[in-house]
Amino acid sequence: MPKQKLVVAISSRALFNLDASHAVFESQGKEAFCRYQIEHEDEVLEAGYGFTLVKKLLAINANCPDDPFVEVILVSQNSADTGLRIFNSIAHYDLDITRAAFTSGASPYNYISAFGAHLFLSTNVDDVTKTLDAGFAAATILSGSAPTPTSNQLRIAFDGDAVLFSDESERIFQQRGLEVFAENERHEAKKPLLGGPFKDFLSALHHIQTQFEPDNSPIRTALVTARSAPAHERVVRTLRAWGIRIDEALFLGGLPKGAFLKAFGADIFFDDQKGHCDSAVAEQVSAAHVPHGIKNQNIETE
Repeated sequence: MPKQKLVVAISSRALFNLDASHAVFESQGKEAFCRYQIEHEDEVLEAGYGFTLVKKLLAINANCPDDPFVEVILVSQNSADTGLRIFNSIAHYDLDITRAAFTSGASPYNYISAFGAHLFLSTNVDDVTKTLDAGFAAATILSGSAPTPTSNQLRIAFDGDAVLFSDESERIFQQRGLEVFAENERHEAKKPLLGGPFKDFLSALHHIQTQFEPDNSPIRTALVTARSAPAHERVVRTLRAWGIRIDEALFLGGLPKGAFLKAFGADIFFDDQKGHCDSAVAEQVSAAHVPHGIKNQNIETE
């Protein structure tokens, strides 16, 4: 099977801890921020909440250094001048990141498509929302403890509805209740769900997995969903119809997800509901909010 490169775009504030310089920007304005960055450009930035994820993504390329599986691209609202500190820090940590877009305050979301990125991670909700609206996977990585890797394997967990799948079933649940939702899922069990914003990203991860023996894969994935039986059947059949392998599936029936994500050892968890992300962060698991679907819209339920 021919190799398909996974491309991930990440903002500078998601990759590194830029809280100090951002505080200068918020309190003193852009000119003071630019001076601060230039004055401190030889000081190495601390790791941000997405740093571990990026390290593990790039480490996959060690299996094939001449034809890499993964490319990480930096996108930043810094200027090229003030962004020098960021590239100095990239060099310090020996991160193989060579492509970047510095937009001097403008939203960088237009470049996600141009770079062919499967995923955009940022701390800026507006940029993430615009990227999702344009049809690409994106999430707002949340603050919390920068996780300490528990293994060399990259472990990524996903919510189902409104993340991997469309929010078509979630809309029924929110607008008409659990009983109608359950009946709909039983009736439509053999009809695959439409894809959500993260379907292509999961597919790209799966493609890398197919290049390795299952017991030696550098990536492990998990579906962590509030669904339970009998609503599980449609999910299983959907993934089967897509031809995508998911390594673990947890049907929690509404239980808090944090403890399960910690047990899985997730490096990052993607969910459309902020409360589920907060549950993950409380267990020191990095989480990223996907502001997509009915739970993130001002829609009155019936």
